[in-house]
Amino acid sequence: MKHTLTSPSGVPASRLAFGTMQFGGRAGAAQSQAMFETCLAAGITHFDTAHVYTDGASETLLGSFLGDRRDDLIIATKAAYTGGASRENILSSAETSRSRMQIDTLDVLYLHRFDPDTDMNESFGAFADLKAKGHIRHIGLSNFAAWQVVQAAGIAAKFDLDVAVIQPMYNLVKRQAEVEILPMADDLGILVAPYSPLGGGLLTGKYSTGDAGRLTEDDRYAARYGLDSMHATASALTALGAEMGIHPATLAVAWAAHHPTGPSPIISARSAAQLAPSLAALTFDMSQDLYDRIAALSVRPPPATDRLEEQE
Repeated sequence: MKHTLTSPSGVPASRLAFGTMQFGGRAGAAQSQAMFETCLAAGITHFDTAHVYTDGASETLLGSFLGDRRDDLIIATKAAYTGGASRENILSSAETSRSRMQIDTLDVLYLHRFDPDTDMNESFGAFADLKAKGHIRHIGLSNFAAWQVVQAAGIAAKFDLDVAVIQPMYNLVKRQAEVEILPMADDLGILVAPYSPLGGGLLTGKYSTGDAGRLTEDDRYAARYGLDSMHATASALTALGAEMGIHPATLAVAWAAHHPTGPSPIISARSAAQLAPSLAALTFDMSQDLYDRIAALSVRPPPATDRLEEQE
């Protein structure tokens, strides 16, 4: 049975989550609050942030918006992107996050990335203590390979814990998660909340018109989405959207959410206007035929065994 997330009052997680990485950075306080309110109006109940986002401004702003709605929302954050996954770093990060957001309990605390230099027994010992104190409800893993998740799940069980949710990168031009991560999580009953369903904005079609964004402002994103084949896929998706009268961002998010294992993509934006096409995926009816047509726009990764003749 797949793990599900609910708010402290029992409200289930929305089909999509909203990522607040832009809060206090590319989105100022007023823009951030407008996006938060827009998400609530659309039915979003799952909000995602991290200790390192915008030097703490993301958590601080998100916390300031919650008010008396806090218990009806799922608030997830991440620890140990920097400084390693030691007990001290996890505990310190969690305490800082609780303080910034002015909340007693973090609904989800993720390890932000795998730390090869720290024994995960130490990390999960810290998680166990946080859960015993009521400071966290669920544990998540971000940017972990499938084998690392399985290893972590085994260690978590020693502390009577489980891994509730994972965050891999997943979109139409970054489909590696289909090979092992998505089926592994489905088999273990772990919820998947993939990030970057728009590929850093590539799948919105904006870069073909010369607009600025992460791919033009951040060298990491430029390298991550620098292949010509990725840009060709984005152009094809934009053309399909024009043919259907649907924004390509709506198609990209709905496609990622339609994977048979049922992931819950994390959407994000710089403004409420920019967010609208992604939110529209909540009510978009993605048929199997359309899903297959969009999937055919990019290269499907080979199976884990690399036996292409066995790929259905």
